[in-house]
Amino acid sequence: MARLHAVLGELAGDDADEVEVVVGIETDRGPWVGALVAAGYRVLAVNPLQAARFRDRLGVSGAKSDAGDAHVLADMVRTHAHQLRPVAGDSALAEAIKVVARTHKTLIWERTRHTQRLRHALRDYFPAALTAFEDLDAADTLELLAKAPSPDQAARLTIGRISAALRRAHRRDIAGKAAALQSALRTEHLDQPEVVTAAYAASVQALIAVLTVLNQQIKTMEKQVEAHFGQHPAAEIILSQPGLGQVLGARVLAEFGDDPDRYTSAKARKNYAGTSPITRASGKKKTALARFVHNDRLIDALLTQAYCALLRSPGARAYYDRQRARGSSHNAALRQLANRLVGILHGCLKTGTSYDETTAWSHHTENVAA
Repeated sequence: MARLHAVLGELAGDDADEVEVVVGIETDRGPWVGALVAAGYRVLAVNPLQAARFRDRLGVSGAKSDAGDAHVLADMVRTHAHQLRPVAGDSALAEAIKVVARTHKTLIWERTRHTQRLRHALRDYFPAALTAFEDLDAADTLELLAKAPSPDQAARLTIGRISAALRRAHRRDIAGKAAALQSALRTEHLDQPEVVTAAYAASVQALIAVLTVLNQQIKTMEKQVEAHFGQHPAAEIILSQPGLGQVLGARVLAEFGDDPDRYTSAKARKNYAGTSPITRASGKKKTALARFVHNDRLIDALLTQAYCALLRSPGARAYYDRQRARGSSHNAALRQLANRLVGILHGCLKTGTSYDETTAWSHHTENVAA
């Protein structure tokens, strides 16, 4: 970075104070981006997909090199700077929330992947376990499978050992569930040769160990997410939104950022969120389609919020029902509701006011009444 400053200083010469340095870079985070912004440069984040499309304008041979990529970025910044998005000036606290929120969500995704691997293994050599256990990543399931990873060992589990595991997992109706589990684990099923079963049991124990650690770290990171999110000044406004709690609210804040000047309008925020539709028009044909290029973490959080809001907001429920009555599928109606909720969140953040059910849905109520 010091060498870059020196090179730019030599190029600017005596007019360094009057020169504006514009930087195009294919990322919007990291120490390099932070250092460039701190140095006073205007940093434009270029999506790698945009750079690839722009590269095709300069040549169709498919050749690629670091020097060629640098030339493409420089040319984009020189000719299309007005159409590129500057790096957002998010606060350090927002960046910290993004780090812990993304780590928490990544661990959840990893737990899902390992749970599916466990399910696949059990289906191949111990299908009775899939009948006995509903949640393969639950604490009591992992404990019992760790003690008895093979069908023969599971069949020898006593009511006392099963009940103890259920009790440690804070289950209800322990006696009834223990008896049902024991009966299910002793059900006859097609099995594998003994040596193959032993190999599967060893692999399952390894998966169980990973899932146990993931469960522990997810709980630890959840506390970190709540602690960091609770310090942010916008937390109260975000938590007032229907369907948003501590963890989900932290994810929404992390992915949107807290730069007050980043989104010029509610439409800009909706476009960034990926909830607003795109239009394809050619001749007399015009269609509206869902956006498939979006921030996966953000759209996941917003659709989850919309689903939860159906139970907590009468206005959100009525809006969803109207979309369904018009012929929209569940996913399309949920996406439209999420789009509306993003607009409401934008208005609340801009005005610094908490969510109000009547104000948020009064416009749609009036239209329906008319």
